[in-house]
Amino acid sequence: MDLSHQRAIHIVAALLIALAATQTLYTGLYLAEVSFPRTWLWGLEGVLFTLLAAFAGAAMVQAGQFVVGWSAIACSAVLNVVQVGVGLTLFGPFREAAQGADALVPLAGAVVAFSFFVYNAAKLLIGLAALIFGAGQMRASSGAGNALGVVTAWVGAVALLANAAVMACGRDALVPSPLAGGSGVVATVLLALCLWSLQHDTGASRI
Repeated sequence: MDLSHQRAIHIVAALLIALAATQTLYTGLYLAEVSFPRTWLWGLEGVLFTLLAAFAGAAMVQAGQFVVGWSAIACSAVLNVVQVGVGLTLFGPFREAAQGADALVPLAGAVVAFSFFVYNAAKLLIGLAALIFGAGQMRASSGAGNALGVVTAWVGAVALLANAAVMACGRDALVPSPLAGGSGVVATVLLALCLWSLQHDTGASRI
């Protein structure tokens, strides 16, 4: 398939929006204590993240600038595939094993902790990408486009720092993990909007 760079950018942006929607839906249903088939939603996310890794990688090798930003998106997608895979394949068996043997309870907790560590690492990378593309949007645009770049860069910085703090110090040690995850989701949406609107043929410096 002959995939143009612009088409790859549009596909990546659409996948980011879809993933932000699924994560928001999952969080909303969880907080509302609504029973729903989580495995189907996680499975859908796993497919979307796999596609995101492929198309972000394609955009990265075609890009003349923002290479670190594209790399961050692609790597975050790969990490999220790992995180979703752990949730789908390991949470259930380890939870059942821990119910039958108290000695396995710490191991089950370690599996969950590992999953969240990978989750926060992926959100850190999304924050980095939002910071890079937001800064690019600021340089390339004026008016509403410049405002979008400013907001994206700031939210990306918050997501980067918050998730880095959770990774380094543990969940709720310094920064509440919902803030880290939530800022990552918002950064995902803003990043997608920047990808749609950023003018890639400008003279912005390469990163």
